[in-house]
Amino acid sequence: MPTASLADDVTVIEDAPAKINLALHVTGQRSDGYHLLDMLVTFTRHGDRLQFTPAKQDEFEISGRFAEALGDSRDDNLVLKARDLLRDAITRGGGSTPAVRIQLQKNLPTASGVGGGSADAAATLRGLMRLWDASLPPETVEAIAVRLGADVPMCLASQPLVARGIGEQITLVNDMPIFAIVLANPLKGVSTPEVFRKLTTKNNLPLDMTPHPNWIETIGAMRNDLEPVARDMLPEIAEISAMLRTRGASLVRMSGSGATCYGIFETLAAAQDAASVLHNERPGWYFEATETIAGGRDARAG
Repeated sequence: MPTASLADDVTVIEDAPAKINLALHVTGQRSDGYHLLDMLVTFTRHGDRLQFTPAKQDEFEISGRFAEALGDSRDDNLVLKARDLLRDAITRGGGSTPAVRIQLQKNLPTASGVGGGSADAAATLRGLMRLWDASLPPETVEAIAVRLGADVPMCLASQPLVARGIGEQITLVNDMPIFAIVLANPLKGVSTPEVFRKLTTKNNLPLDMTPHPNWIETIGAMRNDLEPVARDMLPEIAEISAMLRTRGASLVRMSGSGATCYGIFETLAAAQDAASVLHNERPGWYFEATETIAGGRDARAG
């Protein structure tokens, strides 16, 4: 294990892309209560951003539009849990993990179905491995990711994939193209445990990855089994979906357990125009035009 030797001016920056469930099928439930899922997942160019810098003692700062939404939970943030678990694994192997200042720019709404906390944790693992010049077996890093949460292994990959089981069985989808999308959220929370609790049918058909003439039709033939339940709990989800369709989205669906919905548009310019109009209509809501990351590419590439 190499020993980290860090200059004071070293800075590592890691993006934490938003995770979008293009489809989510609930296919069963384990005896321990965890639900079995089939998910088609992609990631966006928009997301949180983390910066890692050597420091005399560990520090953690949060800024950005949604920093205040974290409130008192920042001391229990997944970023710090990821740092501590990774540090423990590296030091047990004889490596060095000097103190670090972590700055989180929180650009994604919290508890919104786009994996913000999980993406931050995964970016922390990637960023600190670089800063500390650490080398761990992939299975060790993956085990840390699983301990942090079911979404973290997906976010560690941060490229199009199919996830099964509770999210840990990952297959990359290398032929998925880039989509221009608008992310939309009424900035009202939906309880994920409550959504799953109210789900009446938990043994639904799995994903069918049989190709259609184009990807929009392929995704359109899928579904999000959590969306009807979430719509009943929060009527704004139906409203925001209708707004995306009115502005020209070819496909609209809720991501994860909500309340974020995505709309796919023909071009990024069309998505940007739609987001601007929607923001004017509902200035207190969240609308963000962005592009997804293509399959088979490094999620951190420019």
